[in-house]
Amino acid sequence: MEGLFTIENFITLGLLTMLQAVLGLDNLLYISLESKRAPLEKQARVRNIGIGVAIVLRIVLLFVLLEVIAAFQNPIFSIDWTGIVEGQFNIHSLIVLFGGAFIMYTAVKEIMHMMALDAHAKIDEKPKSVGMIITSIIIMNIVFSFDSILGAIALTDVFWVMAVAIIIGGLLMIWLSGKVTEFLKKNRMYEVLGLFILFIVGIMLLSEGGHIAHLSLFGNHITPMSKTTFYFVIAILVIVDLVQSRYQKNLTKNL
Repeated sequence: MEGLFTIENFITLGLLTMLQAVLGLDNLLYISLESKRAPLEKQARVRNIGIGVAIVLRIVLLFVLLEVIAAFQNPIFSIDWTGIVEGQFNIHSLIVLFGGAFIMYTAVKEIMHMMALDAHAKIDEKPKSVGMIITSIIIMNIVFSFDSILGAIALTDVFWVMAVAIIIGGLLMIWLSGKVTEFLKKNRMYEVLGLFILFIVGIMLLSEGGHIAHLSLFGNHITPMSKTTFYFVIAILVIVDLVQSRYQKNLTKNL
């Protein structure tokens, strides 16, 4: 028992908590945007339930992965259209590919909806079912959790360290998701920016899933988008958005 609670394990716990926080940024944005579909008085409850259930399922997934990780990595089918599409798909790659495709679909649908809105029309869109929103948050949370769980397994084999890091990361997400949602409510212009960031998250997941599946299209292997590239693109999007907003304000003043 004493061997479990060592300084090394607590240092690893700190590293894993930071890893959970960094890898959870894209998940946090999805949760904040998705929860806004619920009726106003239920949004906090939706976020708390969705993230809470997802924490439990992450720990279950962690336990399952530790026991049967080979089953997630073994190919279950392959495509071999030489020179067109080639790849070997396992459970891990299919989950990540599905998550990426779903997030891109959600982002594009919302962007198209915004473009179709009449600026002077009353928006009376029926709120999405609370159960559906919670389910979406849970599913996407599990999809996003694969990176952090596999990273945790690479750093340590002590179950309690990984489980506590997941719980701390989930609690931080519950606390921050409300603040992000409130920010988006008060600054509606950033919703479009958030949706485009979500679209890039989908691209990142698709590239990662394709890489895991050793997928190649027309002879070109799919390579994963690195986190460094992802954050660089996000920084550029934010800077462009800020410059554009400032430019529009200056134009308005001069009219």
